[in-house]
Amino acid sequence: MNASWDILKSLSDPTRLRLLVLLSREELSVAELQEILSMAQSRISSQLAVLRQAGIVHDRREGKKAFYSLREDLPERVRSLVSAAVDSVADLPEVAEDAENLARILLKRRRQSEEYFNLIAGKLGRGYCPGRSWEAIGHLALRLVPRITVADLGAGEGLVSQLLARRAEQVWCIDNSQRMVEVGTELARKNGLANLTYKLGDIEAVPLPDRSVDLAILSQALHHAQHPQKAVQEAHRILKPGGELLVLDLKEHDFERARELYADVWLGFRESALHGFLKKAGFQKVDVTTVARETTEPFFETLLASGTR
Repeated sequence: MNASWDILKSLSDPTRLRLLVLLSREELSVAELQEILSMAQSRISSQLAVLRQAGIVHDRREGKKAFYSLREDLPERVRSLVSAAVDSVADLPEVAEDAENLARILLKRRRQSEEYFNLIAGKLGRGYCPGRSWEAIGHLALRLVPRITVADLGAGEGLVSQLLARRAEQVWCIDNSQRMVEVGTELARKNGLANLTYKLGDIEAVPLPDRSVDLAILSQALHHAQHPQKAVQEAHRILKPGGELLVLDLKEHDFERARELYADVWLGFRESALHGFLKKAGFQKVDVTTVARETTEPFFETLLASGTR
């Protein structure tokens, strides 16, 4: 990490300060920063390079996109300097306008994902979906304990939950697509599953009380989350002591078209990343293993992660 003097110099530019205000709130791509600030890519990239060289921000590559965020491991003295600089411009009109544009960008993100799932509601079980194989789902189902309360987070139509509800005491399906909730509710009614309830909500802000479920499931949902760590932390929050989280998701891959075809935010995860999400959220007995490998291109692999609260 550079000396405090160098840090102060890096904070002396108005554009860099506006960037830091935004990145202190959300990880953003260069294109999103362009749209928020109404500036040329070259200008934004050059200022981000200064902040990166100063060790204040770091970048993450997703295909052709570069995402930037504040470093989580900033020393306390550096974090204090950055916080003071951000606070000093908080009341400026430009910063207020940036905040409005940021809210619009985040809403646009959510709507893109919701539009995709609203479009495919009622068709999800009949079409192809990466990682949604009976082999992988079977591995998840074998971990179940009867007569428990289950939360299926990012449930979609509730393919897994329709099976679980036949044995579980109560199953909650949480999804951010109104249409998915409607379709799932109708399926539960047709199948006579009174203990299967669908609720509209986000997996990063689950509409269930603390310590209210025995098992939480994130089945092919985490790679649609804007903030996977928050989703895992929410699962930890709603679990009773001794409860278990099961995460079924794609292993990291380079099939970039998944973003367009399936509204994926993340191109899967490394085993170490999933392990880190669960450990950071406070889970114990964390285990991550590959449970399925597809035999046709792009050869998706599926990971199963588990942890106990």
